Amino acid sequence: MAASINKMCVIGAGAWGTALAKHLAEKGIETRLWAYERDVVHAINASHENSIFLKGVALPHNVIATASLEEATRSCEGIVFAVPSHATRSVLRDLRPFLSDPMPLICATKGIEEETAKLMTQVMEDELPPSMHRALMVLSGPSFAAELSAGQPTAVCLAGQDTLLVRRFQGALMTRVFRVYADSDLLGVQLGGALKNVMALAAGVIDGLELGLNARAALITRGLAEIIRLGVAMGADPRTFYGLSGVGDLVLTCTGTLSRNHSVGVRLGKGERLETIVNGMQAVAEGVRTARAALTLALRHQVEMPIIQEINAVLYENKSCPKAVSDLMERDAKLEKG
Repeated sequence: MAASINKMCVIGAGAWGTALAKHLAEKGIETRLWAYERDVVHAINASHENSIFLKGVALPHNVIATASLEEATRSCEGIVFAVPSHATRSVLRDLRPFLSDPMPLICATKGIEEETAKLMTQVMEDELPPSMHRALMVLSGPSFAAELSAGQPTAVCLAGQDTLLVRRFQGALMTRVFRVYADSDLLGVQLGGALKNVMALAAGVIDGLELGLNARAALITRGLAEIIRLGVAMGADPRTFYGLSGVGDLVLTCTGTLSRNHSVGVRLGKGERLETIVNGMQAVAEGVRTARAALTLALRHQVEMPIIQEINAVLYENKSCPKAVSDLMERDAKLEKG
């Protein structure tokens, strides 16, 4: 039987990082939660609530917030990393001096680095010592922070190269309301988790334009086809995309009212400008940045991804949403499985 885990730290106190910290603490694991924002640290330690990113959710007293990476990681047995993708590299550089080597690290960030089009574990391999690379894992799947925090049933997958390590943390994370499946396809799990955010923007546009459920279902289905095409071209297992981190997360994020990315898409479809939407948001909609990286990967691997192409044109080339939809619908006839 695997040894129990007594102390962990969560890096990143957004909604998802806070929900995971709450979950770990409720299992009796001493949990340190690192936040970049000092007002978040103060709010959590003073009132046991992250009133900025997860308002209304009471946190256990064994969730201790800190703005010090050294304090967060001291004596911990594993790290859950939930920092937005655009800040991942810089936080890793600050984190590295405080890591005991090797340290198991679970990436809960769903994104692709915009400048390099690298997945999060690839960024981690750039910034962390080689001895830690095999200890990298990814947590992904259909999981709204608010629902996990409310104790509603949630199922995700945990992927990694080291089977024994994955099983150890699978056991540490699982509860009667949080089911964790083991996986080994780091590439596919990350691609599914990142690209679904871009497809959620497109699904939101469909809903913002009030084009109906037929159109939304078609968007989700063809979006999945694009994700699979790119995943296979990059060496992922196509079966991964029919699992929790693929179609599961895609459906949730494209239809759920709690989805930030879908909400941004709805507002775009209603005619709001991207700059106005983003400037008014407290939290990050990962799909906005990931869209550019996804297009870079599509071009690099010579994969046709028309939805990705059109959402980029809407976001960054001032293309109107109705024109993007009509251009998708009026493309040359294709075989569905082509």
